[in-house]
Amino acid sequence: MTKALILMAKGVEEMEAVICADVLRRASVDTLLLGLEGEASVEGSRGIILGVDQAFRGDETADLVVLPGGGEGAKHLAEDERVLSLLRRFEQEGAWIAAICAAPIALVAAGVGKGKSMTSHPSVRETVESFAGNYVEEAVAIDDHLVTGRGPGAAFDFALDLVGLCVGPQKAGEVRAPMMFG
Repeated sequence: MTKALILMAKGVEEMEAVICADVLRRASVDTLLLGLEGEASVEGSRGIILGVDQAFRGDETADLVVLPGGGEGAKHLAEDERVLSLLRRFEQEGAWIAAICAAPIALVAAGVGKGKSMTSHPSVRETVESFAGNYVEEAVAIDDHLVTGRGPGAAFDFALDLVGLCVGPQKAGEVRAPMMFG
């Protein structure tokens, strides 16, 4: 079974965290929401309190790590050495790494994905563009085992792409159909 980790810090963009967790779990991906601060919940960027499954340690293993954005949340991710170390390890192991909205700044801080195609929220474009090999203004950018997304409006496409990459396009279609996209 495929395993995914979603790292959550204070200021996380709620939609991105919840949509990714929901879509991955609909695809039967073993998905854990991990809180950076060790608390039972994390306050999101809009003041919504989100529960976490367990505290993030930094030594976890999985097939996929997802970094939701939110300006403050992304800053916390980019400043946490445990996160940066995990990202470097995942890149070396060839595991999937995904970051959406402002969270690609954590990839830059870790030195992960240098020279690859990336996208991000416009608020962090300069930082990401100077690091990426090819900055694209698309909802989702996929380059090798790196997936980046623009922001909350791209969260469903981002999450469904993760399902397609990790579990297969047929499963992504099965998950997408009952969600009734136009």
